[in-house]
Amino acid sequence: MDRCILHSDLNSFYASVEMMLDPNLQGKAVAVCGSTEERHGIVLAKSELAKKAGVKTGMVNWEAKQRCPNLILVKPQYGQYLKYGKLAREIYGRYTDQIEPFGMDECWLDVTGSCHLFGDGKEIADRIRKEMEEELGLTVSVGVSYNKVFAKLGSDMQKPNATTVITKESMEKDVWSLPASDLLYCGRATTKKLGQYAIRTIGDIAKASPDFLKRRLGVNGIMLWNFANGRDQSVVKKEGTVAPIMSIGHGITCTSDLISEEEVWKVMLELTQDIAHKLRLHGLEAQGVQITVRDASLFIKQYQGKLELPTQSAVEIATKARALFHKQYAWNGSVRSVTVRAIGLVAKGEPEQMSLYIDHKRRDRRMKVEDTVEEIRNRFGKHAIYAATLLGDIKMPKHSSHELVMPGGRR
Repeated sequence: MDRCILHSDLNSFYASVEMMLDPNLQGKAVAVCGSTEERHGIVLAKSELAKKAGVKTGMVNWEAKQRCPNLILVKPQYGQYLKYGKLAREIYGRYTDQIEPFGMDECWLDVTGSCHLFGDGKEIADRIRKEMEEELGLTVSVGVSYNKVFAKLGSDMQKPNATTVITKESMEKDVWSLPASDLLYCGRATTKKLGQYAIRTIGDIAKASPDFLKRRLGVNGIMLWNFANGRDQSVVKKEGTVAPIMSIGHGITCTSDLISEEEVWKVMLELTQDIAHKLRLHGLEAQGVQITVRDASLFIKQYQGKLELPTQSAVEIATKARALFHKQYAWNGSVRSVTVRAIGLVAKGEPEQMSLYIDHKRRDRRMKVEDTVEEIRNRFGKHAIYAATLLGDIKMPKHSSHELVMPGGRR
């Protein structure tokens, strides 16, 4: 018997909540954005009208206003989004306890065991859409299929407020003609690499040789081949299952452009103070560092590298970030935004290979100093003590973004 998997995606979630809370926004082009005043404002979500006008998620505020002059910008209310995300999951809970979040606004549901009570997958999806709109004033698009990958693909195919069914029999007709980039985990770099070999659709991936894909993409190539052929067997986790944290990253758009490596270093050092705090909070250490840099022309570059030893040290993470920047980044103008991410996370205290090229006694002393700084901040506040190099204007807004990334790249 085939499984019955649903993927429910709340349409334009942040913007929809704002329009539901404020009826004056109904029927207007709305975008939920960060602060314009501090120059780190980007579009977090947009209404359907804004989307039709060319506004995109991740677009900076001024560019969004250029695309849509009558665009209404509203500040995010994360407490409300968490509240309505929880209420949405309560509706899902009427049909199954296998509810796996994929971000705040998306969930997979395994309703295989519920079909004898509520009807087939399409009937359950339609019931969920009706209850969501009547009770919460929100709409969802729901994909129904026999695996998680195609269920998610289905929820993306018709928006807003629609149910899309993909069966084993209709899979080739419905899915294979879609762009390769529509397939889960087929990101920008992978799509570009596949395009070099004339693999441009999901069907092209499905028909390609698994060995060829493995040679070009490693194990991810085999994964994508299985996905494209409808062979995803991953299980929808039960509600309440806690996924391991895969990375911790902080990033900001600066209040004015950075024009030297020294200015970039100060921003990186400040960002890693929060990263180190989060690592300690979750009992984790980083084995690597990733940086993302966006220049004034909004061109984005990303680099990563492995640390010599797993660490919770803000200084060690920042030093590695600076080394990556110095070695890899070619100055083509000023830097607009910087993100630093701790990757390859492992539990603190795991056995590690010692290095003959590191002064471990000196490192231990520095770690004790950082532990003491952390303790002082916990008692007296984040700004009770900080590095002297961070005094003065380091071109950072008052609040930076905080990201914990779970498996699948979800934040």
